[in-house]
Amino acid sequence: MEQSVAKTIMLAGSILVVPVIAFVTSYLFWPGVILKAYNWYLRRRLGLVVRYSQSGSYRFCYFSRGTPGGATPSILLLHGFSATKDMWLPVVKYFPKDQHLVCVDMPGHEGTSRTGAEDYSIQGQVDRIHQFVQSIGLDKRPFHLVGTSMGGNVAGVYAACYPGYLCSATLICPAGLVYPTDNEFVSRLRELEKNPEEAIPLIPCTHQDMEAMLRLICHSPLNLPRQLMRGLLDNRLPNNPFYKEVFMEIIGEKSRSSLQDKMHLITMPLQVIWGKEDQVLDVSGAAVLQAALPNCQVAILDQCGHSVALERPRKAANLIVDFLSAQVNSEDTKKLS
Repeated sequence: MEQSVAKTIMLAGSILVVPVIAFVTSYLFWPGVILKAYNWYLRRRLGLVVRYSQSGSYRFCYFSRGTPGGATPSILLLHGFSATKDMWLPVVKYFPKDQHLVCVDMPGHEGTSRTGAEDYSIQGQVDRIHQFVQSIGLDKRPFHLVGTSMGGNVAGVYAACYPGYLCSATLICPAGLVYPTDNEFVSRLRELEKNPEEAIPLIPCTHQDMEAMLRLICHSPLNLPRQLMRGLLDNRLPNNPFYKEVFMEIIGEKSRSSLQDKMHLITMPLQVIWGKEDQVLDVSGAAVLQAALPNCQVAILDQCGHSVALERPRKAANLIVDFLSAQVNSEDTKKLS
């Protein structure tokens, strides 16, 4: 009897030890795997389902939660340059559980098809996103579009090009404007145009580069353990040639002022959210949008940099939900009057 109990305890201990050893080994040697596993776990916990949508030979990867047709419009979220749909996980956490959400990998990023430069310009991305909207049936009812940084540029141009498909839009620190105030990052972009071989601050190649990038996009230091920093870098390095191709396309002549050129065509209710300490795209861009579109609502977040979704996820979610609720209430009032 005692031998049987001892064997059971040893077996239970062995079962427990195996995943612990696997975790420690992965953390030490493959920290990027740990980060991917954590995102998988977080998606599951938040009730998000990863899906694929095929449009001809082109494949989109996205995750979603809920079903369309509820009390509030669906929300489609577009991430920034070199990120993935998972960058929205901290924000999704604070959205109502019954809100229909869709987060898509932008063209060429993560699980979405990687083709060529024609799809990576801002207009090319806008057209691909519209293809995605049609492929999953999001075009059946006006939806709310959210975009940040590069995704904010795409969202703004989408709002200008396809106004009939949207009820409203939120632009978070959007690219594509002519900013009244130059910062160090914008000055470096000008140097990059003259010398494409210059290192790009948003495409880290070393541990030091990674730390510098995080300091650039965040106002508050993240202070991540060295192994997690290594994991972030390991997951990005294989994609660096692609990131450079996209980056040179979106700062090129065709794309760099796309939103500036098209913003006068935006007719639906617009919300602008910006980190006051944004070192990538200066907060003065908010005034540019407000001057062109006086009815847009602007929220400037103190103690926040470029990565609003990372630094102020609860605030961002609450602002979007409140803005969307106000639009729904306004529409209901119009119908009653």
